[in-house]
Amino acid sequence: MEDALTEIKGVGDVTADKLRKAGFTTIVALAVTPIKEIMDRTGLEYKSALNVVERAREMINVNYMTGQELWQKRRQMQRCTTGSAKLDAVLGGGIETQAMTELIGEYGAGKTQLCLTLCVTGQQPKEKGGIEGTVLFVDSEGTFSPDRVYGIAEARGLDPQQVLSNIIIARVYTSDHQAFIGENLYKVCPKEGVKMVIIDSIISHFRGEYVGRESLAERQQKLNKHLHSLLRLAEAYNLAVVVTNQVQANPTPFAGGFDRPAGGHIMAHACTHRVMIHKSKKNNRKARVIDSPYLPEDEAKFAITAKGIEDAEDKEE
Repeated sequence: MEDALTEIKGVGDVTADKLRKAGFTTIVALAVTPIKEIMDRTGLEYKSALNVVERAREMINVNYMTGQELWQKRRQMQRCTTGSAKLDAVLGGGIETQAMTELIGEYGAGKTQLCLTLCVTGQQPKEKGGIEGTVLFVDSEGTFSPDRVYGIAEARGLDPQQVLSNIIIARVYTSDHQAFIGENLYKVCPKEGVKMVIIDSIISHFRGEYVGRESLAERQQKLNKHLHSLLRLAEAYNLAVVVTNQVQANPTPFAGGFDRPAGGHIMAHACTHRVMIHKSKKNNRKARVIDSPYLPEDEAKFAITAKGIEDAEDKEE
């Protein structure tokens, strides 16, 4: 149920309409958004935008809260199964809402297969490990496969057509297009009942368009803004954000040739949980939590099957 924007002191019907058209449909969304961004998207002057944000923050007490109040807020957080009980265990129970989970790996590691599985499991009832919502898939590389989702749903005993009808796909072709879609999520997600946003991949267009060290600062600035917009979205609407990331060779001499996540410190600081995925034998994969504010570094083995993602057998042949 949406908050009534007109309950904010000083906000009338005209201003409320501007805010809704810009995608700000709840008081929480306004409270966590930078003033400049509200000005750019609504056309409001600084004083008006400042008033809206300050009044919204007062209404939800966003400036300060006790540890107990934060604990209560965290009780609203939900977890979605990945399809693998072992992977869920190292993730603290599954993919979290109010957080951004980053899946890192080389080509063919299984990142997209996990995302396609989440498109199915995210729609399931809570008692079956889902979060009971629509899934929005932002596709930057043409990786979304309706045939594969159909097969995963069918293998799990679900209605494939119904599952596909509850997935919204946004194909993006440039980094600016991707950022625009990201900003528009504030309008689409509450309207369509979206509980999980997947971006595959988060950095592909940014790496392709901003080439060379001279453009690195501009790329990182735009990427940083995009990532923080997604994180605010997750917290404002209690939904899960899952992004995939590529790897790049470590240029440091004698570093051993280990790959590292693309995006540098911007990605590292923005994402709540970072999971590195490696190929193993046959269809098996190994996923390791490499960074999290409270999850320990741990590893799980999973398999890519007709059901999407499942637990791997204990012994690999």
